[in-house]
Amino acid sequence: MAKLYFRYGAMGSSKTANAIMVWYNYRERGKNAILLKPAVDTRNGARKVWSRCGLEAECIWLDELDMDKVRAHEYDCLIIDEAQFMTKEQVDNLVTIVDTLDVPVICYGLRTDFKGDFFPGSHWLLARADTIEEVKTICWCGRKATNNARLDGKGGVTREGEQVVLGANDKYIGLCRKHWMLGDPGPGLRAGECTEE
Repeated sequence: MAKLYFRYGAMGSSKTANAIMVWYNYRERGKNAILLKPAVDTRNGARKVWSRCGLEAECIWLDELDMDKVRAHEYDCLIIDEAQFMTKEQVDNLVTIVDTLDVPVICYGLRTDFKGDFFPGSHWLLARADTIEEVKTICWCGRKATNNARLDGKGGVTREGEQVVLGANDKYIGLCRKHWMLGDPGPGLRAGECTEE
């Protein structure tokens, strides 16, 4: 029986690398898995997922998914990166795919934004997913990173601004709750400190 999976983690937890590895494993076993992402994520090429560790793969927009191919069971698994950007309607469509077509769907994304609020996709995945798993990473202090901080470009973090501002290491960092609450991005990123030797 197929399931809807939500695998979430803070920035830098290798969510995209995991998504690409799962996609690769399906294909290595002769299965037809497809990588998808919401159209809002235009980083690194429109139809590409890219991990900070250097893994990359072609994908399609979630809205371009050919439902006739899904209904014909041409896909053994749907793998979605940046799932936090999905809408409630998109999550509900995935539930229908899992429940009526028996096709597993694995979603990777952030749980919360830089303010600590749920993204729409994450909110509905937490409500609807059959299996919820955390992809772990650590804060600069060594504790588990559970929060996403937006860097302010001046050595600190900010809680001001739009929910969605695309970026990676240049804009965001995963922090433990303590350092997120303190707004402390860690040595090398604090105001007046340099990361170069």
